[in-house]
Amino acid sequence: MKYILILLFIPFLSNAQIKQEQLDLMPWPQNINLTAGTFVLSKSFKVNITGNSNPRIFLGATNFLRRLDGRTGLFLEQAFVIKNNEVNEAELQINCVRNGKIGLNEDESYQLEIQPNKIMINATTDIGALHALETLLQMLQNTSTLFYFPTAIITDYPRFTWRGLMIDAARHFQPVDVIKRNLDAMASMKMNVFHWHLADDQGWRIEIKKYPKLTQLASDGYYYTQEEIKSVVKYADERGILVIPEIDVPGHASALLSAFPEIGSKVSNEATYTVGRRSGIYTPTLDPTNPKTYQLLGEIFDAVCPLFPGNYFHIGGDENQGKEWDANPKIQEFKKKNGLANNHELQTYFTMKLIPMLKKHNKELMGWEEIMTKNMSKEAIIHSWKGVNESVSPGGSLVAAAKNGYKTVLSNGYYIDLMLGVQSHYLNDPIPKNAVLTAEEKARILGGEATMWSELVTPLNIDSRIWPRTAAIAERLWSNENVTDLNSLHKRMKTISFRLEELGIMHLRNKEVILRNISNNQETKALRDFSNVCEPLKVYKRNGGGKKYFMFSPLTLFADACTADAFDAYDFDTAVNNYLENKNIENQTLVTNFFRKWIAMNADLISLSGNAPLIQPLLPLSKNLKDISEELLLIIENKKTMNPDLLNGLLEKFNSRSPADVEVAVYANLKKLSQ
Repeated sequence: MKYILILLFIPFLSNAQIKQEQLDLMPWPQNINLTAGTFVLSKSFKVNITGNSNPRIFLGATNFLRRLDGRTGLFLEQAFVIKNNEVNEAELQINCVRNGKIGLNEDESYQLEIQPNKIMINATTDIGALHALETLLQMLQNTSTLFYFPTAIITDYPRFTWRGLMIDAARHFQPVDVIKRNLDAMASMKMNVFHWHLADDQGWRIEIKKYPKLTQLASDGYYYTQEEIKSVVKYADERGILVIPEIDVPGHASALLSAFPEIGSKVSNEATYTVGRRSGIYTPTLDPTNPKTYQLLGEIFDAVCPLFPGNYFHIGGDENQGKEWDANPKIQEFKKKNGLANNHELQTYFTMKLIPMLKKHNKELMGWEEIMTKNMSKEAIIHSWKGVNESVSPGGSLVAAAKNGYKTVLSNGYYIDLMLGVQSHYLNDPIPKNAVLTAEEKARILGGEATMWSELVTPLNIDSRIWPRTAAIAERLWSNENVTDLNSLHKRMKTISFRLEELGIMHLRNKEVILRNISNNQETKALRDFSNVCEPLKVYKRNGGGKKYFMFSPLTLFADACTADAFDAYDFDTAVNNYLENKNIENQTLVTNFFRKWIAMNADLISLSGNAPLIQPLLPLSKNLKDISEELLLIIENKKTMNPDLLNGLLEKFNSRSPADVEVAVYANLKKLSQ
């Protein structure tokens, strides 16, 4: 009987064509044409692979089936996809022309055609086919009784070849499971470069078997074995992702020098170095005049390079203040003898010595923009982190790099650790609108990379700092430059954020873990409501210039539960704008409902605080929100006339720094209502 009911329902579905704006696809495809039909899923749905494919598509197709089954609960009959032409009559046919190579400039395009009784994926490479499977999963729709795909033809390909995410595992170590779940999330957003920051002042995180004291003295016991590195690289390869290691030199070297002080730039032959315990910029720097420096780095590169099959190696090169070089007479004499006018030229000398060490392993050198000087090799890739404009100094910028003949990648504007709202990242384009660039110069801009520096992240809260904002960055790097509708972005991100959970991303569930810790295992609703209008202090205000938090300080506090885009702030903004445009009863109610919620929330927080000391720092800010909510509620409901001086006084209280290290994200709209 149930099969008859489904068959009777199909004609009705066919007449209810879904519209593009109802789809929650991300990144948005280059071309999508919806047609008037549906493909209804049943437990007999199967996948078949044809063509010349890499085994990664078999794993990808199997993972697709398991995720699809998890969403639908259909108990799909196909278990694993293990070879070509396994089920010739399968409803989903995937054809790959050739085996894809993990790296830049590979063909990642695909065509996905959904018909009422068949789905076809055609891709030049299996990497393109993996992208198509992600899009197909995002196309899934449902009624009250069944799941279906709307019929469509999608032709898709990336705008930029470099669509990356950097995770800093040096300051706060991120275990392998954290890395792998983020690789899964990256693949779901069609990102293809994972940049792994493995060494900095606060830790050395990669096993070098010839030099065990690196991990013994400089890792606090937290590091990746070579087998773990290989496991991550293989995992990334299976998802179409290139892994690029970074070992930051010659600055950011405290950890390295704690094991090998003899290659440091301090004057004393008996100088000692210690692993950094705070964030910020440290002065310890490698000695570019010491042959032992290059011997050690060469041996480290010999150990590290074979672990990463890709063609790129990031050497950092940033934020070397040159203080130790300036204070060392021997180094100053070396500069004069070699005609090096300043420390930038000395660093160029150092960096150029690394190029043949890496070329030996078929690696291209990449570094942060400080490595770009007039004598720097044009083979180097410039990683722009300070800005896109040519006027940026020192070290140049994205536009300057492209014009000067360098391949370049943009991270300025994609620093997700700054806790800026998603809009700032989404509207930040790797090719600036006002830049005058030739086609050849534009081609040198490879793409962009989100950067997750880890001063204030642990495995508990890192996912909430990366996702879902990085999905918006992924779209900027994949989709057409004209895809910029912010309302569409916010709508789609809500679904994408939820779907990331099936890949193991813990940005939603770990928020509750933190809130339970704060509430002392009491009811968390009031805390959750408050977190939905608060955001962590932005840029580097929370850490007070790197002085407040040590690398072992707690990151289990209210600011760690809050996110860069407070959930209720966007909805409140919409409600306020609608109310100011039309003060009808419906729009008034939407605004006043927020006020009532925040008034009740404050009372609940006071009650909870009786048995939860960690709530105490929140109470002054919650009271401020309650006080102005009460005042505006009376004014909007015409029970009191507006007193500008009183309202300005209430607003001013929000401008003093909260001991909870957060700011109220609805402040601007409260101010609008107070005028």
